[in-house]
Amino acid sequence: MKPVIRKASIEDIPSIHELVGELARYEQGESEFIATIDEYGEDFRNGVFHALVAESGGEVIGMALYYMTYSTWKGKMLYLEDFVVRESHRRMGVGARLFEAFLDEARGLECRMVKWQVLDWNKPALDFYEKYSAIIEREWWNGKIFLDPEGRAIGPS
Repeated sequence: MKPVIRKASIEDIPSIHELVGELARYEQGESEFIATIDEYGEDFRNGVFHALVAESGGEVIGMALYYMTYSTWKGKMLYLEDFVVRESHRRMGVGARLFEAFLDEARGLECRMVKWQVLDWNKPALDFYEKYSAIIEREWWNGKIFLDPEGRAIGPS
């Protein structure tokens, strides 16, 4: 059965959260995955992020979670925060259909660029993005500061 790609609804939040957990395990970062389903639901309802899901037989088997951001050099940009397909459904074209739907979303919003991160050791993902003529930057370093619930900076752990 060919999966249906559609915009996520609030009912999809538990599946999206579960898929992110699966991704966190794959990336060996499960202990860092602290956002709760309730936070996901609230942020989704508030438009903090959007998502596309791939559904087959009533089950969400993949998702692309994204949000609008802005490039001061290029203009409107859609940022792909997470993109995952259940391991049992990989290599069946689901990822390509989800990624193409994400690109269509960016085109529909008249974005000039889409952007995401990929781990340097994730060869299957790097190979996937290469098929789209993606530019994988190696010269920019990521900066981040974690904040506690009161807004104070939390040092590295």
